[in-house]
Amino acid sequence: MNQVQDGISWIAVWILAIVEGLTEFLPVSSTGHMILASSIMGWKQTPLLELFEVFIQLGAILAVLSLYYRRFLVGPRIYLKLIVAFLPTGVIGYLAYDTIKAYLFNPVTVSLSLLLGGVILVLLDRWSDRESSKFVSVEDMPYPSLLGVGFIQCISMIPGISRAAATILGGVAVGLNRVLAAELSFLLALPTMFAATGYDLFKQYRHIPSDAWPMLLSGAAIAFVVALLAVKVFVQFVQHYGFKHFGYYRILIGLLFLALYTQGTLRLN
Repeated sequence: MNQVQDGISWIAVWILAIVEGLTEFLPVSSTGHMILASSIMGWKQTPLLELFEVFIQLGAILAVLSLYYRRFLVGPRIYLKLIVAFLPTGVIGYLAYDTIKAYLFNPVTVSLSLLLGGVILVLLDRWSDRESSKFVSVEDMPYPSLLGVGFIQCISMIPGISRAAATILGGVAVGLNRVLAAELSFLLALPTMFAATGYDLFKQYRHIPSDAWPMLLSGAAIAFVVALLAVKVFVQFVQHYGFKHFGYYRILIGLLFLALYTQGTLRLN
């Protein structure tokens, strides 16, 4: 396989793109999975690899936008609602960005976060076992409820917690049923991920070598297709089976990676 720099190959980018597409909108932590995948494969968290991980998120974002674009054509209310929900994450994320990147992006944090989030999802599944919703749609939610969801979403800045899981937890906490809570997590992903990805790209775009663009674009395209399928399947799965299976998966993979780390298989990059 041709390599660009720092040992990053086409196959590495494709693997990361598939992992990103599968996990970005599921409550299992895409960031955590990419950190763990990179660690298992022995890829060091170089600026170039981090840039690839950020860039392929654009493909996943566009997947959700293509599914829900009609919601953004009916009027400005949805924009105002999502902006309010995004504000806590935007402000706190901007202030804590460097600290989080420096101290929390490692396999140990991810493994423990996966375990904790798994237990919460299993408990949440029992708590959210209702068909009715306090609100008809995201547009119907009052601003204080959306702001509350935004503050709960802030805990997803810890790698392994999962933005989707935190947002779903917040949605259920303010009265949404499972399906609407999942939908809110998709919609709120757009401003949150656009801001986070845009900020990362702004800081790192100078590191993009000229011959890396084909890899970046192919990775984003793969993430787009995989995320498109993952979102459609996720809504149907949650409607019939709830969140507990994602919780069991998180507990299992968290224990597995923690064991691998203690044996020296996983390394801090």
